[in-house]
Amino acid sequence: MDASGSSTLGEVDVTQQQTENCVSYRLFIIDEEHNNREGIRELVSLRKAAAALCDNLTKNYIWQRDNFQLELKTEQGLSFLYGSTDYGDSVEDEWLIVYILRELSESFPQLWVRVADSDGEFLLIEAAAVLPQWISPEIDQHRVWIHQGKLWLIPAPLSDSEKGVSCAGQLTLRDAIECLRRKATDLVHSPLVEAEAFYRLQKYPDFIEASLHYSTIAIPRKLAYVLHTFPRSIAMAVEAFYLRDVLSLRPIMAGSDSLTFYPEDIVLMSVQFSKVLFAQLKSQRFESPPIWQRLSDNPPEALTATSNKAALTRQIEMGMKLTCGFEMLSRKASESKHRVVREMDILLKDQAEDGHHVLPTNEEMRAWPNYRRDDAENWMDIDYEDFERELLGQRAHDTVKEHSGFGSAQTQTDLRKIVSRFEAFLNDDKAGLDGADLDEVRSSDEDDETEDSEFEDKIVSFDDEAFAQMMREMMGLPGQPQSTKTIVTERGESSSAGGQDDDSGELQELALQFETELKQHGALDLEANLDKNRERLTGATDTKEQLAGTANDPEGEVDVDYNLAMNILESFKGQAGLAGPASNLLGMMGITLPRDEDDKEDDP
Repeated sequence: MDASGSSTLGEVDVTQQQTENCVSYRLFIIDEEHNNREGIRELVSLRKAAAALCDNLTKNYIWQRDNFQLELKTEQGLSFLYGSTDYGDSVEDEWLIVYILRELSESFPQLWVRVADSDGEFLLIEAAAVLPQWISPEIDQHRVWIHQGKLWLIPAPLSDSEKGVSCAGQLTLRDAIECLRRKATDLVHSPLVEAEAFYRLQKYPDFIEASLHYSTIAIPRKLAYVLHTFPRSIAMAVEAFYLRDVLSLRPIMAGSDSLTFYPEDIVLMSVQFSKVLFAQLKSQRFESPPIWQRLSDNPPEALTATSNKAALTRQIEMGMKLTCGFEMLSRKASESKHRVVREMDILLKDQAEDGHHVLPTNEEMRAWPNYRRDDAENWMDIDYEDFERELLGQRAHDTVKEHSGFGSAQTQTDLRKIVSRFEAFLNDDKAGLDGADLDEVRSSDEDDETEDSEFEDKIVSFDDEAFAQMMREMMGLPGQPQSTKTIVTERGESSSAGGQDDDSGELQELALQFETELKQHGALDLEANLDKNRERLTGATDTKEQLAGTANDPEGEVDVDYNLAMNILESFKGQAGLAGPASNLLGMMGITLPRDEDDKEDDP
């Protein structure tokens, strides 16, 4: 139900586990001066204010799946506003909701807000690097709250046996509310934790408009009419195309005359997407249905007069994908949980009854906002050189393309923050496989012993050039010559990564001596040894007795090659005519040995 819809009051269970890609939020009015009835009136006023704020901020915003919504609920004797939003692949929807909730908390001094998703207390996860030691995933539930635009934590040591309030251990929702009511002055507010938790909110509200993308595509006039009337229906249509199956595509591929959006009377129209939706639609590989293929091969003159061939091909392809999505959506529109889709279904039925005269003319379409607006798509292109410069905190204005995806100040800040957090984690000597180990506290004596140990592990500082080189190799890009790196150890010592220390120098010198000695004896001349062995093995096939006598003669000189041949022949005999290592090795050298005579005698 929308925030502007009617309230629903009753006992419900909202404690079930969150589904994936879903964020839930609870809004409480905590005021000791008001009774329960007055509190409910406050919640009703709060819901109306939330609806007005959401409409003002997101009037042009396209939600990926569900929008921000609130309804009045009761749980464990507590009345509050509850909402749940499925944000799908657009995590920015989740942070937009956090921004709306924070703005609401600044307008209502008695408002306390809790927000969580399928990962749990994701605000604490966002600030994991700076959280106090006493908080852990085992006790963090219901401890983080938004109040008056700030982030507050209920500390674990809080307890008051006289008032029956205990904030230690795992908290229930009722326990948390009691802590907020009676121990609000003891709550923890850390500016550092708040800055990390709310870091992604800095780009709002400007990001709401920046998240949109306009693209001119070729679609049927009927679809242009629907999109102009219900622009937010595009999210469900893109998802229908994105999650398509064979059954839903069958009428489209067959080119049935009963199609709702038959590809006729094609017009060019600028369609408003979110960047996530546009990327989802454009990235899909889809073979054109026959009816659309004919349109692509012979486009109408009205289209060829306004677009060149390359642009028109792109416009028809994107229009084909979107039209197919709306076609699949329209067939189940009456059963949709989205109100805008059900309204679209009513509009289509009315249009079918009224005829084509209700559809907009070309002159009317030219008066629509953003008519034929076509935004650049280079934000989808990732230039590795730009990415590498941003990681290094540099920007070459003369080489970075205009409107590059890595050119915005916000993107630069995000990338630098990622690198700084990664560097902090690498240099954290308390971090383990599961993150920072807050339970292990070593004594000063243990630290001294560890530092004096000759087997001490060296902590290497983050090297951005090495990181960039590693990413080049992972992405299959040509590498760059590695410059000499300096490795800084925990004791403050440094050594050149391009040179060698004493140990590695000794090892390399020993290896060179060993190689020289082997070369003198001809052990490393593999080709010569291979030819020699092949000749001797070929000549020794029928002379095993002679080889054995020569090898076992105590007065004669033992030839290592003859012993090798003897062992191979015995191994070949042991295979009893089957496949084995000896026959495989000889086969690789081009030698085929006959079966042994002893084997023939044993044959039946």
